Amino acid sequence: MIEIVDFSKFYGEKKAVDGLDLKIENGDIYGFIGHNGAGKTTTIKAITGIHKIEHGDILIDGVSIKTHPTECKRTMAYIPDSPDLYEYLTARRFINFICDVYGIGANERKERIEKYSALFGMTANLDDKIGTYSHGMKQKAAIIAALCHDPKNIVMDEPFVGLDPKAAHTVKELMREICAQGGCIFFSTHVLEVAEKLCNKIAIIKEGKLIESGPIDEVRGNSSLEDIFLELTDDASNGESL
Repeated sequence: MIEIVDFSKFYGEKKAVDGLDLKIENGDIYGFIGHNGAGKTTTIKAITGIHKIEHGDILIDGVSIKTHPTECKRTMAYIPDSPDLYEYLTARRFINFICDVYGIGANERKERIEKYSALFGMTANLDDKIGTYSHGMKQKAAIIAALCHDPKNIVMDEPFVGLDPKAAHTVKELMREICAQGGCIFFSTHVLEVAEKLCNKIAIIKEGKLIESGPIDEVRGNSSLEDIFLELTDDASNGESL
């Protein structure tokens, strides 16, 4: 479970996130949507311990990442939108490095590397240097590395960017499987059709403020998610000047 409690973040005088409260419970595939610059990536980087939390708190399975970052990160995986990996390593060495960090045993890691590499069609490329990979292949390597330590809480920032349709389908199936087994997933996306079909809950953020959240059927009502998103985030409909 991931719980965001009254989280705010400033960059100088600019308030990037304003008093955000969200709870991503076990079993949730929780979509986080908003325009560019709305505060999605800032929130995600705070959840994963990349950004320092000055106001509020973020709890991973009830434990504060502010005070116990290592304990929180043991059960969590982060998949960024831009996979900046060690390009001088082969994918196999990189994935094994991540397994070392999380203390995964030899037999478990071998089975998981074989499983996920086959699922993503990466088996033949594991011993190539990451620097020779396309963006999509780097994204696949990052996803395999993230899943190999069997995380229960997964945070993703635009996880489908650069993936081919087959790989994107595989990610969606794995997300459903992980949550069916009691994990939780919080991810940002601009692809509203994906959020509508995949998520059981969503949150919409605008200019750092949460403007809607909850079960997706309740949020969209009888409309499409796209219609609701455009209605809630349109400046004109909120009485603001364009």
